[in-house]
Amino acid sequence: MSLSEHSMQALSWRKLYLSRAKLKATSRTSALLSGFAMVAMVEVQLEREYTYPPGLLIAFSACTTVLVAVHLFALMISTCILPNLEAVSNVHNLNSVNESPHERMHRHIELAWAFSTVIGTLLFLTEVMLLCWVKFLPLKNKDDAKGNNGTLSSGEAAAIASTCIMVPFGLVFIMFAVHFYRTLVSHKTDRQIRELEQVIRLQNQLDHRSETDDLKTTVEFP
Repeated sequence: MSLSEHSMQALSWRKLYLSRAKLKATSRTSALLSGFAMVAMVEVQLEREYTYPPGLLIAFSACTTVLVAVHLFALMISTCILPNLEAVSNVHNLNSVNESPHERMHRHIELAWAFSTVIGTLLFLTEVMLLCWVKFLPLKNKDDAKGNNGTLSSGEAAAIASTCIMVPFGLVFIMFAVHFYRTLVSHKTDRQIRELEQVIRLQNQLDHRSETDDLKTTVEFP
């Protein structure tokens, strides 16, 4: 095997291991967050005596449903693709990497990764904020019964506090995600440029050796 072929094999194995790691992280994260969302939906206790704003209940129900659907979709992709990558990565043969579907399924892997780490996490943060409103807002009735009609109730204060904490944290999360992906894309671009330059140098060395061998042949057999 030549040096260029060995470099290509090493690059393919690196992509295989990276895809496998992404699918494993996606599987764990999606299963965990979707499970928490389902528990929150089932265990939340709605007060029958309190009239919830319809928009709040609709937002909570829709956010939970979309959250579970997004994470289950990512989990389905990782469950379908990961066994094929595991089967190839456990074979101690350099040429077996060509049998792995990670190159053809690259877009599906990146889609599952984005759904689990970006969209799913943002939905989970929104879910926590809405859950605080659903849980603490009914305390307003108890405060009104005590005669605190003109002041902010303890339930509203708790819900507003959770919102004030979660909104800046969500913005920081979005900024970090954008910065992380831009840095990752820049790193991949620089690495591909270095690999391309290495391939060009190897090709020039091979061409130089070929010209030298031809010159020696010409000198020995004029």
